[in-house]
Amino acid sequence: MSGLAVLAVAAFSCVASGQTGASDLPPVSAASVGPQPPPQPGTPDKRIFGVLPNYRTAESSADVEPLTTKQKFTIASKDSFDWPSYVLAGGLAGLSQLENSEASFGQGMKGYAKRYAGGVGDQIIGNMMTEAIFPTWLHEDPRYFRKGTGSAKSRLGYAIGRVFVTRTDDGGSRFNFSEWGGNATAVAISNAYYRDNRNWQDNTEKLVTSVGIDLFSDVLKEFWPDFKRKFVNRHRADDSH
Repeated sequence: MSGLAVLAVAAFSCVASGQTGASDLPPVSAASVGPQPPPQPGTPDKRIFGVLPNYRTAESSADVEPLTTKQKFTIASKDSFDWPSYVLAGGLAGLSQLENSEASFGQGMKGYAKRYAGGVGDQIIGNMMTEAIFPTWLHEDPRYFRKGTGSAKSRLGYAIGRVFVTRTDDGGSRFNFSEWGGNATAVAISNAYYRDNRNWQDNTEKLVTSVGIDLFSDVLKEFWPDFKRKFVNRHRADDSH
């Protein structure tokens, strides 16, 4: 994937952040994951910048009940079919068309449609693997638990580290097999419809890009409340005077 495409993905990276309905989740104290009333202090916004899904973010890992298999699949399903995912797929399909990547797809509307379908398939398969199938199989929690306190450097390190370390259903921590194994499986499956790039170099690049997108997403989720408090809420307060 080109640098331009990576930037486009990064801009929409929280599309992969996951969401689920409140009725399908256990009580999480201040760490509610599903659709909620208007945000209260300590409650994550449902969307970052009013667009990017943010339902999978929890404010604390304390006293959190494990998700059931159904709840994990609900997160992955709603993440996959949220409307920004289709905007992202459309933008990436356009970039791919301009660069003529996957040349066997051709050009014109037919070529664009194939690239668009491939992009949508990538997102659905990736979400299902990393947020539902692997977490269920390995008993890992697909949610992102914000650190929220400490220095910016420590919080940045924590956010980056979540692609390597995850919470288990029993409250422990271990290597994030769901992140790496799920994305690797999704890349392997994509070889069935991306026939032009099936070598190990291209597959490795796709895997690293997928994990990098999730890393960027975690950083954005960690610091979004701070950004909102400093800039968005302050701007609203100034406008009210």
